[in-house]
Amino acid sequence: MKTKMFLNNEKFIAGMTMKDDAELESNNMALHSCENANHVLENRKKLAASLHCGLENFVCANQTHSSNFHRVTLADKGRGADQIDTAIADTDGLYTYERNLLLCSFTADCVPVIFYNEVNGLIGVIHSGWQGTVKEITLKMLKHLKQAEHCNPSDFRVQIGAALSLEKFEVDEDVYVKFKDLGYADDFMYYNDQTRKYHIDNQLTVKKQCELAGIPAEQITIDRTCTFINPDGFSYRQDKQSGRHLSFIMRNDD
Repeated sequence: MKTKMFLNNEKFIAGMTMKDDAELESNNMALHSCENANHVLENRKKLAASLHCGLENFVCANQTHSSNFHRVTLADKGRGADQIDTAIADTDGLYTYERNLLLCSFTADCVPVIFYNEVNGLIGVIHSGWQGTVKEITLKMLKHLKQAEHCNPSDFRVQIGAALSLEKFEVDEDVYVKFKDLGYADDFMYYNDQTRKYHIDNQLTVKKQCELAGIPAEQITIDRTCTFINPDGFSYRQDKQSGRHLSFIMRNDD
């Protein structure tokens, strides 16, 4: 099974599953968008085995393009792992200090954000589609971690995963205006005279939100794989029935 590993050391393991035609439903990881739930569970179990954990260690949310986030505790272990109705409701960001919990985020063009704090061990994932980006979920969540959890932003490292590219993220004026109104996304957009469409770089907008929260730019990494163009990508824009990538992080230090 194709998995991009972003991090694998004695403290953290993090990565993103990719489309793989050799697997069931091309390695789809989403119960909310699948042909057969058992196929997805087989894919998840295979991923779990490769990460030396169990499916019961997964923690999943019911993502709604919100700016809501949730502090995961041991009581959340296994939520959404094998059925949708136990997933954490109406949530697009997860974070925890707990060990051996695999925080999960599902995307097919949207921007997945994975982060970890090297000092206190806090880990998290964010699902930031364009709606989440204009609601500033990443900025709000990181500010919360600074204020409520007393984290120092300079202790964080961020991995932004594969997503829809600037070239393929084509929108009408209504979406452009929402990004324009943020006040810091102008450098990440352009207008195409031929198609009369705007193009937006959602990944760079999210990166900017991380920087605005105080995270040093050099501690933010972006995987520029385009989920539309690359054959390893699931793209909702290309195929409304598409599967989903799973971006994950787990703290595995004893």
